[in-house]
Amino acid sequence: MADEPADITITRLTWIDQVLDAVETPRGRLRITLGLGSGLARRAGDPPGVVWAIGDRGPNLKIGPAVDDHGLAHLSGLAGREGAKIMPSPAIGPMLVQLRVEGDTVACLQVLPLRDATGAAFDGLPGPGGDMAAMEPAFDLSGAPLGHSLAGGDTEGVVALADGTFRVADEYGPSILVVAADGVVQARWVPEGEGAALAGAAYRVEAVLPPLSARRRLNRGFEAVALSPDETRLHVILQSPLAPEDETDDEGRGRARLWTLDARTGAPLAEHFYPFDAPETFRRDAQGGPVGPDDLKISEAVSLGGDRLLVLERISRTSKLYRVTLDAPVLTKTLVLSTDDWPEIDADLEGMALLSDRDLLLSTDNDFGVEGRETAFYRVTFAAPLAGGEPV
Repeated sequence: MADEPADITITRLTWIDQVLDAVETPRGRLRITLGLGSGLARRAGDPPGVVWAIGDRGPNLKIGPAVDDHGLAHLSGLAGREGAKIMPSPAIGPMLVQLRVEGDTVACLQVLPLRDATGAAFDGLPGPGGDMAAMEPAFDLSGAPLGHSLAGGDTEGVVALADGTFRVADEYGPSILVVAADGVVQARWVPEGEGAALAGAAYRVEAVLPPLSARRRLNRGFEAVALSPDETRLHVILQSPLAPEDETDDEGRGRARLWTLDARTGAPLAEHFYPFDAPETFRRDAQGGPVGPDDLKISEAVSLGGDRLLVLERISRTSKLYRVTLDAPVLTKTLVLSTDDWPEIDADLEGMALLSDRDLLLSTDNDFGVEGRETAFYRVTFAAPLAGGEPV
């Protein structure tokens, strides 16, 4: 069971999204703001309150909102393309952002766009080969296809190592980017058998990830990534279970696969299965309409030390934080917090980082403001350390 609300204090922190661009549409100006709430991470040795954040692929619109909300009627012919996205400002792509939490305010210290070894900025386009570009085709505002990119990524999670480097989770491939302190992508870990498609990329391509990870469902690759305190292990979780026809293990049916990797090489070390709650127990989502197993997803994870993780499981309006221990193939879970008990916490929580042993920073994903949403940060203070053996 979750903590009693009296054991938890929630504080919404002050933050103002930075405006990056404005695009004219038939229904007015589409305001694009800095997106950074997809993932959060603390680096060992950084000053108190300093956090790294990452946004996703860049501003994008589904076809329905592009036509209905922004009057882009000429795009209606794309409505039948599953997974299609409109990129209103393709030059805005993945970026790391350094933040500092001071009191009840979050300040931006620096923005670090991801780049390849040539200095070219990473973009939000899918990579070539396989089914990535076919599953998630991208188009510009005119409806012209944007194709694929060797420097593309849908970045959703980040960890920061003490040597200054980062490991960034990419939802497309899925893949893990090895990023230098200056934002240059040095290497990309991809599933076994998928490396040839990236020939010619301005970074090393290392096909070391489990081959089954390439069978991720549409838009459900890696979002959650966590680093062990000794920085030897990287824990990555597929956002959702594999499709039934792709699942090869009975224990994996209806459960998300969690792989533990060598944090330096990407080599797989262990595999676990994360079980989801019943969809109807996400009360705010269920109250808004029908929900089902396909709506469930994992958006973030953070290490609590040893083999313990804190995992963010959600639909949209409701998010749940669970503590798990990696001591069995199928994980057991202890509920730490449900946002159904805290209506002041917004929908679409995606980022999570430990500020101390009992202070947690949460962030929402504003999707670069294209739907008018703002990034929200929350400090969650618990009465006891989160890594405790009993529910905190």
